[in-house]
Amino acid sequence: MQAIILCGGLSTRLGKTTAKLPKILLKIGDRTVLEWQLELLSTAGVNEVILASGHLHDVLHKHVGETCSGMEIRYAKEDKPLGTGGAIKNAFQFVENFPVFVLHGDILLKNMSLAEMLSQLQPEMDGLLLGVSVQDLTSYGEIVSDPQGRITEFREKQQVARPGCANGAVFLFNRSIIDAFPKKEVFSIERDVFPCLSQLYVHKTETEWIDIGVPERLEFARKHFAT
Repeated sequence: MQAIILCGGLSTRLGKTTAKLPKILLKIGDRTVLEWQLELLSTAGVNEVILASGHLHDVLHKHVGETCSGMEIRYAKEDKPLGTGGAIKNAFQFVENFPVFVLHGDILLKNMSLAEMLSQLQPEMDGLLLGVSVQDLTSYGEIVSDPQGRITEFREKQQVARPGCANGAVFLFNRSIIDAFPKKEVFSIERDVFPCLSQLYVHKTETEWIDIGVPERLEFARKHFAT
């Protein structure tokens, strides 16, 4: 089984931390973010990962090579920023079989198996998104779904702190998702594709989850996540 990890962004919110090192190569404990993610993907039987790279591609390739943590690694390099949707579309040229997992390269999950998420994907679904229960939605987009788990709405970050289901930035796609891709090179999967789908579902979890894309959350992960 294959997976795509989106890791080509500029990571400007982390400043000097990622000026010369891709965010996915930052250390959390004794492992890189990539190594944490590969371990997570292995729980669903993934054995090949496509890194959707761009910024600092040469550094990434030098550090990772063609294998990492027992997995085969391939690269879908973008020559200019393509957005999350464009990066996925570009990486799909290397996808041989569906379903396929897609992860943002700055998220960490602990004590969780993706095998259950894989078991919940049905042929009629375009995709399944990981939804994580959080106590404060002011930093995250919210997923709203019906009792069957079908997503009915995506909400922007909330102005007032309240609990809810955050977009966990782990996606599982069937081949039918391709039909919703716009005929352009640069686009967002979240804004230009997801709202157009009627068969997009959420897999909810209460696992430990963190987005390390800003300095304070990166520091928190280094102090608490790896213990």
